[in-house]
Amino acid sequence: MVHVEEVMGTVVSFHLVPAPGALKAAGEAVGEACRRLHELDDMLSTWKPHSPLSRLRRGEMPLEEAPAEVPEVLALCGHVKALSGGWFDPWAMPGGVDPTGLVKGWAVEGALEPLRRAGALSAMVNGGGDIALHGAAPDGGPWRVGIRHPWRPEGLACVLEVSGGAVATSGTYERGAHLVDPRSGRPAPAAASATVTGPSLAVADGLATALCVGGREVLAMVRDIAGYAAYLVEGDGNEVWTEGIVFG
Repeated sequence: MVHVEEVMGTVVSFHLVPAPGALKAAGEAVGEACRRLHELDDMLSTWKPHSPLSRLRRGEMPLEEAPAEVPEVLALCGHVKALSGGWFDPWAMPGGVDPTGLVKGWAVEGALEPLRRAGALSAMVNGGGDIALHGAAPDGGPWRVGIRHPWRPEGLACVLEVSGGAVATSGTYERGAHLVDPRSGRPAPAAASATVTGPSLAVADGLATALCVGGREVLAMVRDIAGYAAYLVEGDGNEVWTEGIVFG
């Protein structure tokens, strides 16, 4: 079963194998997940001027009056800021706190939950390269996830094999030079592409953002985080990765 939805400034695709006799329940679960993604976009977008997050950024809403999802996301941002040694820092962004580098992964990860509850045997939710996985791949083996080549849109830099969990990729090929060095406040001399795998897509997403900005310094930090691994394409095309990356 496949479904595609445009939300959060990207395309989100659902690929799942329903439990026997549960096709209707699977379809309802996908619908629930899509509604939730649109709800979170309205709540956490920095582009929509009347979203609670935009109002918080302008000082029009105190944090204690914001929906519960806002402080939840910001608390998670604080956790990833610590893990990345400050290379991921939403509070250092121009215009006020900006959790964009993590929030899509967090939302996509949450979109997998209705599919689990519906008993899906196998499921993948892909939000613009942020991928949450449930169960084994439909063929029963590990998932094979292609990582887009940073300079050849129709090509792949590599294919990774992962057994569940999450894959997050950050780069400048979709949104241009949008990354900011939190230590200088200036546009970052970003890597071409940065990918992080691990159990949590939200954490992987934030770490991938940090890796794209901080390069090998962050790669060494990810190496020391249990359950996470990283693959980096540097600006000159050189490729480096940590233990735990499995190429397919």
